[in-house]
Amino acid sequence: MITSQERSWLKTMLNHPTAAHAFTPITREKLQSVLAADPAFDLTEAFLEKARSREKHIYHPHLRELRRFIASQTAVQFTYRVKDERVFTDELAFPYKLEYSLVKKEWYLLWYHIRNRAMMSSKLDNIESLQALIIAPERIAQIGANIDKLLQKRQIQAKIEVVNTYNRELSRILYAFSCFEKQVNYEEATDTYTIQLTFMNNEAEYVLTKIRFLGLRVRVTEGEHLQKRMAETVKRALARYEEK
Repeated sequence: MITSQERSWLKTMLNHPTAAHAFTPITREKLQSVLAADPAFDLTEAFLEKARSREKHIYHPHLRELRRFIASQTAVQFTYRVKDERVFTDELAFPYKLEYSLVKKEWYLLWYHIRNRAMMSSKLDNIESLQALIIAPERIAQIGANIDKLLQKRQIQAKIEVVNTYNRELSRILYAFSCFEKQVNYEEATDTYTIQLTFMNNEAEYVLTKIRFLGLRVRVTEGEHLQKRMAETVKRALARYEEK
């Protein structure tokens, strides 16, 4: 059961203009009818809005449609722009994943270029139009197999060992790697936890920021690239304190 305050807050949010995009018309009407007897919060005096930079909403109008295409494994035909403002029209694509960048506060569509057989990434803001494309189920299966092969080639694995002095902070350490595929093993003889990470090659630098953030709590035991980059980081840090 939700509280009366939560019901009032939900009703207030349903009155926001972006609610029309976040819910289907049927869902929104149903929620409004359920909350008809509940009062909405009056925010006119509670908040004073001052000058601000341009706001980027987490929700994007293309999200619902693309989520439906991905769930149903539907190919699409769409038009999109790139950095130099060139426009590519009627591209044949197979969308397979949506990603949100917390740094840039932007949504990205990861898709497979059917004609060029290449993995692509596009900002949702750069997609001008899209529509479903009907192709044979056998072709869909083949495209899915091609995507799996390309993703496998891009995957990197590394082992991160938790220094057992910090075993009590395991939940915090795992949270740092929460956005990556991982497997945790425990060695009772040494009281040591080992995290097997799997990530894409273009995510290596992001993994390194997490490892640096954790500091003495972890060490990389497998993963030549990560070990080399961490060694470089240490050398640069020590060089700052060398006697001159």
